Amino acid sequence: MKSIPGPQDSIELPCFTFNPKEGIDNPGLVVTDDFDRNPLPILYQLRRVEGQNFGFYLQNTTDKQGLEIKDIDPWSPAERSGLTEGDKVLEVNDEYVVNMDFFKVARKIQSCGLHLFLLVLKRDDYDQAVCTGVDLQMLATASKGGPCSRPRLCHINRHQHCGLGMTLISGQGLKGHCVLSVGAGSPAEKAGVISGDRLVWMNGVITSNLTDVSINKSLKKSTDSVTMLLIDSESESSYIRRKIPILPVLAGHCSLPHSAKTMHLVKGPEGYGFLLRQEKLPHSQQIGNILRDVDKGSPAEEAGMEDGDLLLAVNGEQVEFMEHDDIVKRVRKCSERVSFTTISMQGRHLFRALGISPLFFHDEFIHQDDRVLGQTGIQTSQPQRFGDAL
Repeated sequence: MKSIPGPQDSIELPCFTFNPKEGIDNPGLVVTDDFDRNPLPILYQLRRVEGQNFGFYLQNTTDKQGLEIKDIDPWSPAERSGLTEGDKVLEVNDEYVVNMDFFKVARKIQSCGLHLFLLVLKRDDYDQAVCTGVDLQMLATASKGGPCSRPRLCHINRHQHCGLGMTLISGQGLKGHCVLSVGAGSPAEKAGVISGDRLVWMNGVITSNLTDVSINKSLKKSTDSVTMLLIDSESESSYIRRKIPILPVLAGHCSLPHSAKTMHLVKGPEGYGFLLRQEKLPHSQQIGNILRDVDKGSPAEEAGMEDGDLLLAVNGEQVEFMEHDDIVKRVRKCSERVSFTTISMQGRHLFRALGISPLFFHDEFIHQDDRVLGQTGIQTSQPQRFGDAL
């Protein structure tokens, strides 16, 4: 049995020294330094209206230390969101972009429509993470609470006999609980729908405020096809936990009936062989630049140009709402070769319902050659402003 020391016994106390630079040399009092913790990324949602900029520049720094936010406009969506100059961008619309080509990131932002989600690290946190060897992609993933799949856009064509090939699992009349069951080999399965998927958006309508009865009625009313935004249950929980609205701009996969196309034309003896006219767009008060009177046998026809399509971009530069004369000047500067990106009016209507640009899923626009970008004034050493009107 141990004896308890009495007042007559001497007890040797440990001796601690204090160094103003190092502190007390007592290991029992060592507290984890703040610099040992992983910095936390911050998610910002920017919302704008048509004709408004997001109000910031993105710059690829000269030392290649990340994509940096610069020159935030007062009262802009960027400032209102809380974004600050010097923030380093990790993700754009839930997609990791740290090692992505600057031009590709720029186009993703240019074509995202009215909503933009940026996951960023403050500059000091970013520098600390880089210096300590933190895996930035793992840091971005950890901020979501684990792996999270992005939503999917699926377009389903109704079959004459089996219909859409899916049913809505009853949520007992509850709103915002729309779960799908899919038949094997059905049109829905072929379009990418998976049993257990949550239905978020259908034909331009958010389903969170609808009951299963009203959704079933809408499905029956759809004639030839239906377009849906879907997500798996685990990922849906992640978005809800992070308070992120699930929108088409976050989609990582799509199967849509309409898409933009890029045509490369070489000028012939009589020019390119089409007319570019400004016209009022259907179901809109806006004016667009429409391709008309495509000559038979012309470079335009051979490239696949169709009468009535809307012009979206010239040589990789968005021109959808640019003045007609300015577009003509850009085409004339191209000398003997030019590329046009267009979409049908039906396609434009679909993408407007989605709230994103028709260029958003157009790989040839996203991966446009850097040399063409240089001709349009976008340089990696200079900041790039974002937010042309849709």
